[in-house]
Amino acid sequence: MKDVDTYENDPDGFLYDPRARAAMAWIAGDDGDLPAFEASAAVRTAYHAVERLRSHGSEGRGVSAGALDLLIRLAASERGISIGELARAAGVSSRNVTGLVDTLERDGLVRRVPDPSDRRSVLAEITPAGRAWIDDFRKPSRLAMKALFQGFAPEELVVLRDLCLRLAANQQRLSAHLRQIGSQP
Repeated sequence: MKDVDTYENDPDGFLYDPRARAAMAWIAGDDGDLPAFEASAAVRTAYHAVERLRSHGSEGRGVSAGALDLLIRLAASERGISIGELARAAGVSSRNVTGLVDTLERDGLVRRVPDPSDRRSVLAEITPAGRAWIDDFRKPSRLAMKALFQGFAPEELVVLRDLCLRLAANQQRLSAHLRQIGSQP
């Protein structure tokens, strides 16, 4: 069994991970960047915690976390969604999404249908069995999220959402900048 993470409170009462702090202090050096490195480690820890919970909930029902994301997106859509759109929304390759759609189609949860606006393309859409699967998944998901975010005020959740999305936006800008300077002679 893995070691259970034990967190401590800093002098201001905020949680931190002493093992992550020690490792990040070594990487950060003396430049004063330790808070950014610790925040990065904490985001990664939180991401893994959410993913473990999602995986537990979805794989126990025979669907991977990636396939679950597709089912949720398709269930929320009025019409089918192209493989490319699903890939962009999930931040993965079209090949990855094609494999997930293949699996979901084999299980009867998704089907491919012609794209009415482009005869050369197909869309993935959720089937009635897929909608039933999502409906069965909703109640335990609600309970899990309620338990996971226990003790958080609604205002804190809004701030958490904002901080996470700002971090993602910064990463996207940085990636675009690195692509741009990487392509310069």
